[in-house]
Amino acid sequence: MLKTTNVVQSSTRILNFLSVPGAIVKPIYTTHYSSHAVQRVPTFRYTYTTTNFKMPPIPPKGVKVAVLDDYAGTSKTYFETLEPGFKFEWFSDTLPPYNHPDTTDDVKKQIVNRLKPFTIVSSMRERTPFPRELLQQLPGLKLLLTTATRNLGIDMVAAKELGITVTGTTNKRPPNAQAITPTKRKGPDSTTQHTVALILGIAKNLARDNDAVKRGEWQLGLSTGLTGKTLGLLGLGRLGIAVGKIMYSAFGMKIIAWSSNLTQETADEKATNAGLPIEDEDGDKTFRLVSKEELFKNADVLSVHYVLSDRSRGIVGAEDLKLMKRSALFINTSRGPLVDEDALLQCLSNGAIKGAALDVFALEPLPLDSKWRTTNWGQDGTSQVLLTPHTGYVEEETLNNWYYEQSEILRSWRDGKGVEPVIN
Repeated sequence: MLKTTNVVQSSTRILNFLSVPGAIVKPIYTTHYSSHAVQRVPTFRYTYTTTNFKMPPIPPKGVKVAVLDDYAGTSKTYFETLEPGFKFEWFSDTLPPYNHPDTTDDVKKQIVNRLKPFTIVSSMRERTPFPRELLQQLPGLKLLLTTATRNLGIDMVAAKELGITVTGTTNKRPPNAQAITPTKRKGPDSTTQHTVALILGIAKNLARDNDAVKRGEWQLGLSTGLTGKTLGLLGLGRLGIAVGKIMYSAFGMKIIAWSSNLTQETADEKATNAGLPIEDEDGDKTFRLVSKEELFKNADVLSVHYVLSDRSRGIVGAEDLKLMKRSALFINTSRGPLVDEDALLQCLSNGAIKGAALDVFALEPLPLDSKWRTTNWGQDGTSQVLLTPHTGYVEEETLNNWYYEQSEILRSWRDGKGVEPVIN
């Protein structure tokens, strides 16, 4: 009997793990291109043919699966349909990152002891990192599920070397998706919407005024108008373009941008591709390239839209923040480590800029004693600060799609089929 399974990259590890007797593996190479951010990365797709395929018996109590960081419990709807073949255990409390410099040895042991009993781990984005040192202490781990197709928190090279298959998700819709949202969606994605909400929230003092009214107070100060002001975009990728388009079209903001490799020609192309004119009625570029120094000096609102990497870590530092106007607003919905957090805390504590709205932080979840939580922002000379708990992507449809797809990956794995997309 022949069984053919389509998988990707080095998925022979799946068959090795299943220990199928008499398996014959024949890779047939074709090239498939999948889009990651602004570049296209080749992925090699294989076809494996096996004879005498037989799934090993499932343990009586089911294969153990740890579900990490599902704060809203969204996965239960999909994962519970897979029992009793799997035994799920949910951990909604996120332990400190194993590789964070402040994480103690005792906490590291706690992380290892929590994960060691499990064959499979379901993770959510980068909420729990998996560096090499942690993966090496999890010999029973064979399948690591994550969401989307990129996770900088997982050491993909180490996982591959250790025989751990890492799979992502491609936003497939569950059968009941029509009840959640329409099939066809137009308009900006969740993170773009969240960024615009934060800009409006901090500019219009929404959180501060909401609290004031509920305390029995009334108007406490003046808001910041956006029409005709300058939006500075640190990064002009997909999200930067989307935010810039909205603020240009809806609020009449002037858009300036900088990134390390951006040219004005590329910025013009991005404007055209976004359905915007290259120049406005005054002859100014719609997306105008400026130097990094000009970006921080001239922006009334500065929004970070950069990909985190070793090179971009700390790309916003103390000297950059010192260039900003006293009336400026700082927005970050990308990644916390892009910004020197101590420098930003100092800037805001001194009231050096009017305010900041942040969805991301250097350490997540924020410790209870974090200065972000404990400072009385907007009082005693400090800046206004609006905080959200990294919810830019936490949208009902998105998480339902991701967990549905993870459940389908588990179902395929249980049935002895290939799993995809493999991203390591």
